[in-house]
Amino acid sequence: MDLKIFDRMESEVRGYIRSFPVIFAKARGSELFDESGRRYIDFFSGAGTLNYGHNNPVLRERMVDYLASDGVVHGLDMATSAKKYFLQTMDRLILKPRGLDYTLQFTGPTGTNAVEAALKLARQVKGRQNIISFTHGFHGVSGGSLAATANQKFRKAAGVALGNTSFMPFDGYFGPDVNTMAYLERMLDDPSSGLDHPAAVIVETVQGEGGVNVASQCWLRELERLCRRHDMLLIVDDIQVGCGRTGHFFSFETSGISPDIVTLSKSLSGFGLPMSLVLFKPELDVWEPGAHSGTFRGNNLAFVTAAQAMETYWSGPALSDAVAAKERLVRDWLENLAHSCRHAGLGVRGRGLIQGLVTPVGDDLANRIARRAFEQGVVIETSGAHDEVLKVLPALTIPYEQLEQGLEIVERSANEVMASRSRQPRVLKVAGGAS
Repeated sequence: MDLKIFDRMESEVRGYIRSFPVIFAKARGSELFDESGRRYIDFFSGAGTLNYGHNNPVLRERMVDYLASDGVVHGLDMATSAKKYFLQTMDRLILKPRGLDYTLQFTGPTGTNAVEAALKLARQVKGRQNIISFTHGFHGVSGGSLAATANQKFRKAAGVALGNTSFMPFDGYFGPDVNTMAYLERMLDDPSSGLDHPAAVIVETVQGEGGVNVASQCWLRELERLCRRHDMLLIVDDIQVGCGRTGHFFSFETSGISPDIVTLSKSLSGFGLPMSLVLFKPELDVWEPGAHSGTFRGNNLAFVTAAQAMETYWSGPALSDAVAAKERLVRDWLENLAHSCRHAGLGVRGRGLIQGLVTPVGDDLANRIARRAFEQGVVIETSGAHDEVLKVLPALTIPYEQLEQGLEIVERSANEVMASRSRQPRVLKVAGGAS
């Protein structure tokens, strides 16, 4: 593949092209095709943006019909027929069946725009600056959201001090025997802990970028209890693991909590079109008109495909049932792999169709498996502080046959990489420092 034009004209900041160094030309469902026609099974899904697959035919047909009818494409925050139908569909199929009463705010089109708006709103409502975020959390790379993002790689790129955020240990950060919520409660209760009274807590129920770290339902309920007791707003960042990724439209549904603010993006449009949304309890709507703006907060094409995605996939339980079945398949496959390679120290964690194969820190095993899998036709990425987690993130609609084909390639790649590692000669160290 000739990538010279990208090397010559594009910034060094590009990332995924380095992991997947081919030129993709076509995509459909859970398949990608490069310019030579080679097929790849997609276990990446646009970092969680393509929950319903590439070029979903039902959504594409609805979008093409809308364009052919001269429907409004760009509308800022004006009222349009596309936005009206999206609001009606969201209310009818998502909010009312779940007993949720939220006001909707359309922000700029990316996830970080939604997080910025959520943090600004929380600070306005409470009149306080500090935000609690969590270890390994990822919330975006613009100013406010980056301050709440833990990863040093992203924080170093800011060029300025990142403040008004206090990081607390996520569930399991100190291992399974340490209750990190007790730590947070002690910090909040102690007036001499040094923790400024926060306006809000922002949390991912499953940390995707952070390494597929899963918060338990009990931990989330305890977090909500502390928020209520200490007059803090609870913000759930559902940008990657919402829109069905965990099997329910919202990732927090099974925990029984009621977040004050929820951020959505990525798969919200259902078609890879940029769209972000903040949902918040009506009493929190203290915005002055135009106080938070953005030229592209009215992506009407995204409204059209998002509404169609809800109509197609969220009118009944079929998709949730399918995700649960595929979760069992992926989980069993990964756990069997980890069990068969016990000497390698592998583990498995995840919820729904975001599952991680956890490898030991420091040996680059996950990255090597991902590279080998790509060579054999699977697009898959790694995550975690040390890229130690191989993240399985297929489309929710992936056919079982393709899912099993992809898992076979991942398993074969892992076995080949570990076999290669075991064949490498060991270097014996001799007393006195020579080797």
